[in-house]
Amino acid sequence: MRPDSNKRITSVDVARAAGVSQSVVSRSFDPNGKVAANTRAHVLDVAKRLGYQPNAYARSLVMQKANIVGMIVGDLENPFYPSVLMRFSEALQRQGRQVLLFSTKDEEEVGDALSQALQYRVEAVIVTSVTLTSSVTQALEKSQVPIFLFNRTLEDVPLPSVSCDNVAGGRLVADTFLETRHKRFAFVGGAPNTSTNQERRRGFLGRLREVGVPCISVEKTYSYDWGYEAVCQLLDTSEGMPDAIFCANDIIALGALDALRLEEVRVPDEVAVIGFDDIVEARRPAYSLTTVRQPVEAMIETTLGLLERPTPKAQRLKGQLVERSSSRPIEKVTEVVQ
Repeated sequence: MRPDSNKRITSVDVARAAGVSQSVVSRSFDPNGKVAANTRAHVLDVAKRLGYQPNAYARSLVMQKANIVGMIVGDLENPFYPSVLMRFSEALQRQGRQVLLFSTKDEEEVGDALSQALQYRVEAVIVTSVTLTSSVTQALEKSQVPIFLFNRTLEDVPLPSVSCDNVAGGRLVADTFLETRHKRFAFVGGAPNTSTNQERRRGFLGRLREVGVPCISVEKTYSYDWGYEAVCQLLDTSEGMPDAIFCANDIIALGALDALRLEEVRVPDEVAVIGFDDIVEARRPAYSLTTVRQPVEAMIETTLGLLERPTPKAQRLKGQLVERSSSRPIEKVTEVVQ
């Protein structure tokens, strides 16, 4: 007999209708539960007929494992991070895990988000695209729940982290500009206190210093408006307009390209622009942005591996230069040199 339709169906109802114990019902919904195949099939069939849905949270309290991974994300206005979040969610679901998202707008909210995440009995917390204060860093170190940094690094904190090799990426951009015979360089950075900006700047400026080439450097925030504003400043400088601009991410680069085109500066003949990330918008014909592609899939796979085997060592994966029409093609320059 079907229980009252206005009442929530419980495992007790399923057990009674299937003629088994409540523990057999619980084991039938656990992929690793020890129960005969025909019994499992019978229980699941009865559960489906009754409209029963197991309470995952209640089961997690019993098993003391929620299979939920918290993600603290700051810059959701940057298309790179919603894309990362979607891929993380898909990968975790394939593992039988779920994502619990916490979005923060500034540094002070990160600590609050971490405290909230820990209240939900999460299995681990992945922190990405946020700036970490010293107080939050201390809280991360003391946490009883595994904390992982994605696309961020902390020099003096032994937390597992996965990121693109930003220093190598910055050097790669510098070498590309040098190989294509540029003379006047500029770095348009993002938020100065973020590890991504610091490492990309260090790689780019460091490589230029090695060959004795000066570079203008301006930094503010990771935004389209800043990229537009920065280029307007560079075009008005007494030092002369740069002919090669490295932007710390693609969003900045898109703003830079629009500013150059509004000022009728020919790209890449007069000024070449290279970004970092390879977001979808960078591939559109309106921008066709040359950029350093982050190995996102490999970074996510590495992070998921750390969930099983944590290590405090920072994992840095190599990025790839993707040539498009915002920079001079290396092949043609090589032919001219020969």
